[in-house]
Amino acid sequence: MPRMLDVSDAVRAEIGDEEADRLLAGENAPGSYDCTSCRTPGHSEQEHTSTVLFVGDETAVLAFAHARCLPSQVVQVTEEQLRGAVRAIAADGRVPAQAAPAAQAAPAGAAPANSEQAVLGVTSGLVLVAGELHPALVVEPTSPVVRPGTTGPGDDFLPLLVEHGFSPVAELTAAPPVLHGWSVLLAMGRLHAVLQPGADGGQPVAWWQAHQPLQVTDGWRAAATKHRQVLVFAAPVGSIGRQPREDLLREALDRAAANGRLVGATLPLAGT
Repeated sequence: MPRMLDVSDAVRAEIGDEEADRLLAGENAPGSYDCTSCRTPGHSEQEHTSTVLFVGDETAVLAFAHARCLPSQVVQVTEEQLRGAVRAIAADGRVPAQAAPAAQAAPAGAAPANSEQAVLGVTSGLVLVAGELHPALVVEPTSPVVRPGTTGPGDDFLPLLVEHGFSPVAELTAAPPVLHGWSVLLAMGRLHAVLQPGADGGQPVAWWQAHQPLQVTDGWRAAATKHRQVLVFAAPVGSIGRQPREDLLREALDRAAANGRLVGATLPLAGT
């Protein structure tokens, strides 16, 4: 019986027309599966289902998700992440994914903070905005970020982000504008990446990607599921720090905003 599958153009391009057509015809797609996002059961003959291709350096895994949880897409991950996910699947005895031919990982292009000298630190927390709690990610590099191709003193982190669509934040009285084309990826209940548009309108690529998927609190995940959006704030090195509590994180954000050292964007949530 044909499955209620969605195979995006990006996934089709990676796995090929022949394999995509077999999936849509129900030849290679499982009937039941565990959603790669929310980890609850699904059935491709009874509900709309997305094909999600996780691509590493050498291998790739084709997974299945409720269409309400994730759109069909290609997600670039490290080989270590991919192998870890396959080991976890095997340990659980679940079969939500199948091997697929590997594709070459898409380059990040001119990602604004892909500096050889800097590593991006990401902190998750709930932020009160206009009387309501919102899920937030706070991004701060470990050292100054200079414009690609340049050297010397200075820090271009915020100007580069503004050029990519982030907005200066003077005070946290309202959520920053939505930045279309970017998204925050949650899969298997954990934070995987912040995705930005690919070059020339191609498939999304990771602007920031967790070395290992990050656990988020139940409250953070519940707020993200409710709003279907995540507030992403960024500040230059030394502006925020690693705050142990959400109230201290909020104070640091307020200080950075008051000092003109904070930008932000509201990004759609991919996954649950």
